[in-house]
Amino acid sequence: MSDNNTRKGMHLSIADRMFIEDSLNERLPLNEIAKRLDKDPTTISKEIKRNRTSCRIRLGKEFVTCEHRKGCQKMHICSESCHYLCQKCKIRNCYRICPDYKPKSCKTLNRFPYVCNGCESYTTCSLGRHQYKAKVAEANYKDILSTARQGADITPKELEHLDALVSPLILRGQSIAHIHENHKDEIGCTVRTLYNYIDRQIFTVRNIDLPRKVKYKPRKKHIEPVQKDQKYKEGRRFEDFSAYTVENPDVPVVEMDTVHGGRGGKTLLTLFFRSCSLMIAFIMESCTQACVKDAFDYLHEILGADKFRELFPLILTDNGSEFKAPEEIEHDENGSTRTKMYYCDPLASYQKARLEKNHEYIRYVIPKGNSFKDLVQEDVTLMMNHINSTARASRNGCNPYQLAQMLLDNTLLEKLYLELIPADKVLLKPALLKN
Repeated sequence: MSDNNTRKGMHLSIADRMFIEDSLNERLPLNEIAKRLDKDPTTISKEIKRNRTSCRIRLGKEFVTCEHRKGCQKMHICSESCHYLCQKCKIRNCYRICPDYKPKSCKTLNRFPYVCNGCESYTTCSLGRHQYKAKVAEANYKDILSTARQGADITPKELEHLDALVSPLILRGQSIAHIHENHKDEIGCTVRTLYNYIDRQIFTVRNIDLPRKVKYKPRKKHIEPVQKDQKYKEGRRFEDFSAYTVENPDVPVVEMDTVHGGRGGKTLLTLFFRSCSLMIAFIMESCTQACVKDAFDYLHEILGADKFRELFPLILTDNGSEFKAPEEIEHDENGSTRTKMYYCDPLASYQKARLEKNHEYIRYVIPKGNSFKDLVQEDVTLMMNHINSTARASRNGCNPYQLAQMLLDNTLLEKLYLELIPADKVLLKPALLKN
């Protein structure tokens, strides 16, 4: 099994230990196990004996017989009223109260396989039992590895000499660097090691005796950031977007994002046309790549390929997981390119600030924290109509719907049932959807 993966001199792995457990259950010979693992037989036998575990004392209603029971001459162990020798007593309570109780074990455990794995009499045997379990053996191995590195790598006599040299000088106010520099040959270890000995309370002095040690907070350990798969962003980063828009300044840009209700559940997919500030939205059952793709497929279907490419030539979005399948959005079911997609830099929402700002109108109608579970697309369309009919100071008092009529193909407005709400009828309160 592990001939190719394990070499002599290397430690056993969890896979090796699992193989040993399976081999013991199948009653394979010791030499066969050792050969397959490319190990010496004594290594395998020591591994089994070192990590075998004792099973529970009680087996159903029977208890493991005491090793001394056959020749036991004790009496009155279970109670003063008992007049039987312990070896003839039917109560068999000695495992609880007799100080000399020792569970009787099977003689076959004294030789290979040293455990009860694979034994046919395992379920009915009333003797003490042992098993080899790979997970327990691996845990024991890791515990030995960690504890082996604890403590000081120095003899007690050397430690006593070092403590007698260093501690009095520290109590005189001398720094460890000063002491080490002037007694380098006698100390025989680094400054860092001396700090570690004091920190682990091996010396007489403590951290409190080191003024600078207690004055400064311990440095935080630098944690390497988790490297995430960024292949989907190749050629689609914000710097690529900026370069493309410089070369093609007349290409319309559509910003995309999602708005969440409560935890999980339905989500709004929002699309914002920079040219006229028109925002459209679609209710999605969940915030997933599949739901985003379905929304784009729907737009592509109702608008037609040519209209879709004209209205959505360039899409800028953030790094949400729901947008990490750009190929599915950029291409239709026939594999033809229908749009180009780019991503903002991480934590740089200002790169699509207009859409982020426009989300405020949604929160006027659906305050943050409220669930979208009762929303249907008709509700979302009604809300978008009121939002798009709101005049904007940044657009010289015009509203997005009026600008869209001039700058966008009206097919989009018709197919999505977008309409103008009279100025005095515009309602941006939760009451809009309650009506």
